[in-house]
Amino acid sequence: MLQLKHCVSGLGYLVASALLFAGNTNSASAVSLVNTLTIPGASKDLFPTSGNSANVNRLGLFSALYYDRHQNVYYSLADRGPGSGVIPYQTRVQKFTLDVNPTTGAIGNFNLLETILLTKDGSSFNGLNPRLLNGNAGTLGLSLDPEGFAIAANGNFYVSDEYGPSVYEFSPNGSFIRAFQTPNNLLPRESSGNLNYVDGRGTITSGRQDNRGFEGLTLSSDGTKLFTLLQDPLVNEGASNDGRRSRNLRLVEFDTATGQSTAQYIYQVEDLADINNRIPGTANDFSATQQGRNIGISAITALNNNEFLVLERDNRGLGEEAQTSALPVGSKRVYKINLAGATNVSGISLAGTNSLPSGVTAVNKSLFLDIADILKTTGQIIPEKMEGLAIGPQLADGSYAILIGTDNDFSVTSGQGDQQLDVCTNGTTRTLVPIDSGCPAGQPLIPTYLYSFKASSAELGNFVPPQKVPEPTAIAGLALLGLSGFWLKRPKR
Repeated sequence: MLQLKHCVSGLGYLVASALLFAGNTNSASAVSLVNTLTIPGASKDLFPTSGNSANVNRLGLFSALYYDRHQNVYYSLADRGPGSGVIPYQTRVQKFTLDVNPTTGAIGNFNLLETILLTKDGSSFNGLNPRLLNGNAGTLGLSLDPEGFAIAANGNFYVSDEYGPSVYEFSPNGSFIRAFQTPNNLLPRESSGNLNYVDGRGTITSGRQDNRGFEGLTLSSDGTKLFTLLQDPLVNEGASNDGRRSRNLRLVEFDTATGQSTAQYIYQVEDLADINNRIPGTANDFSATQQGRNIGISAITALNNNEFLVLERDNRGLGEEAQTSALPVGSKRVYKINLAGATNVSGISLAGTNSLPSGVTAVNKSLFLDIADILKTTGQIIPEKMEGLAIGPQLADGSYAILIGTDNDFSVTSGQGDQQLDVCTNGTTRTLVPIDSGCPAGQPLIPTYLYSFKASSAELGNFVPPQKVPEPTAIAGLALLGLSGFWLKRPKR
């Protein structure tokens, strides 16, 4: 267990900020872009070491983004580190503060407070894939690819993982507490029934697709349920038993008291035909087998116990893979969803079909924010991996700051074999160099972006902030008023 702290204010050298007020946009609603914060790719976190090494202390952010409104601090994850799971990386949580203008919603003054390593019995969880870490693709062990984050009312961390897929609970200092029970139909298995957390289709024949596990995680407002979304459909669900052809993702509900799954619902990503219609011409259209592979979700955040915002995106835009940045972007969007009327499909297989079986209803879904459209309108670069989504502070006029962050994959890509290379780019010119060797002048590492949007309380609808366990002094005061029974009857944590 290791908790690293830093309390200097400002960190101005980390941040380049440009105000881009855009009250008149072509969004699906009146949600508007306020400004963009740029965090340089060479920034360092608070892991104690000299120098700046990609898989040791290079600052990774926004695979997940969480706002703790009770403490006015933010948390972020950086998945399994650089190198796609083939180089060691001690997985961690980044805690930071951010100034949000109470009138405009403009963000600035990113200030890193703590780097918290995730540990179990004194050993660190690691981003190495299970085969490399444990010598066995079927042994998950301490392999962790953290993608979703939420905080319980008592301050504990909930983290979702792609490798398992798994959901874990940690103490605020990063120590492992428990694992939730992953539903059996989601576990990646070979035709023999053996677990395999590393290989892809052709080897695994059921369960989550490789690198498409629990991508988003959120806690219901009352704290009794956790909800997590697979990034894409199961490997065996879809026409020809091929999840790459399907739109149907599983949204999984867990009971926070028992750690057991209580329901699964279907979330349908946007149809490729509609996405392709937004791409000029047909040469760069997505193919049928990219429906459930190149289109997926990145984050989910609760509005209340039944409604959520979901960040959905394609795999194109500025990123560590050259081929994706050169293709026209089709989708970077936030949707509002509602579970009311959705069918619990825990015991229902969608193998062999892209359609929903008779009697099965997916979650209700409506467009909340078209990020790509707004960035195009304001002339900004569109990053590939928009993965962090949080409802920020309430502003003076009753509206809210909606924060969306990008994951730059540590600005590292894979070369031949397991060779890892730094990606140096000015947005147009691109150079690949050996990891940690330094970039050419004028071509920095890919930065991380944080966007602030402004949404009225009416657009958010019935937003209910998450609960917090009251301080002991507050409980004593309630007892004097005869109100302590209210807290005693709250769901157990």
